[in-house]
Amino acid sequence: MTESFRAQDGRTLTYRREGSGPILVCHPGGPGFSSRYLSDLAGLGDTFTLVFLDPRGTGASTTPADDRAYTTADYVSDVEEMRLHLGEERLNILGHSHGGVVALAYAARHPTRTRNVVAANALVRVQPEEMEEQMLRRLNEPWYDDARLALDQEEAGAYDTEAELREITRRFWPMYFAHFDEHAERYLDAHVISERPNPDALRLFNEGIETWDMRPELSQIVAPTLVLTGAADFICGPACAEDIAVGVGSAEKVVIEDCGHFSFVEDPDRFHHEVTRFMI
Repeated sequence: MTESFRAQDGRTLTYRREGSGPILVCHPGGPGFSSRYLSDLAGLGDTFTLVFLDPRGTGASTTPADDRAYTTADYVSDVEEMRLHLGEERLNILGHSHGGVVALAYAARHPTRTRNVVAANALVRVQPEEMEEQMLRRLNEPWYDDARLALDQEEAGAYDTEAELREITRRFWPMYFAHFDEHAERYLDAHVISERPNPDALRLFNEGIETWDMRPELSQIVAPTLVLTGAADFICGPACAEDIAVGVGSAEKVVIEDCGHFSFVEDPDRFHHEVTRFMI
């Protein structure tokens, strides 16, 4: 069931709430994707009340009038609005992919408002060598050439509409899995393929991505932090996890073997175990 609230500037932010137990705010990635693709997050609702936030300009959350109002600071501000709406003194926050960027930035900028952080398949700078190495491991897959082309098109911003971006992402999703099999296809068909991505959000993030580096902010994080990734995650893999673990003094790093970017899909039991063990 979708719920909503009004931010202080009048925008609407939507979210869905599932499960029971301590509140865990869950922020999706992209940027530019709603929380739909997080599905049930490996069944964590059996232990937590999951609050799946739809970031600005996704789902039914208001699209900003300014097509550049998708900075990390903007997303952090919306998480703080979410905290105030929930009436929580401190947040447990889990961010996946770019959502992990937001979760870490929130913890750095609001250290007294953060209880625990889970940065799942996240990054604080790109690791081009690891990306290339991981992609080449898929070299013999029948979809490889088209996926590489689609990734190049996405990086170049070769899209103007939701439909164009959705088609590009459809072609490169196989690269995000350690094994692109029937299980992965069913997940994408049910939760991802029909998503309406926000082109403005992704395009802004990709500007200057080669020199983007959030590591200096990590020392400001005091909350216990779990850094979790897949050993075969081509975009936010072990090198990215190490960046975060080294930078956050209270961080614990977990690398799931034979697993790609959607760790909660490819190894839901391990994902569930690690997050629950860390949080409880």
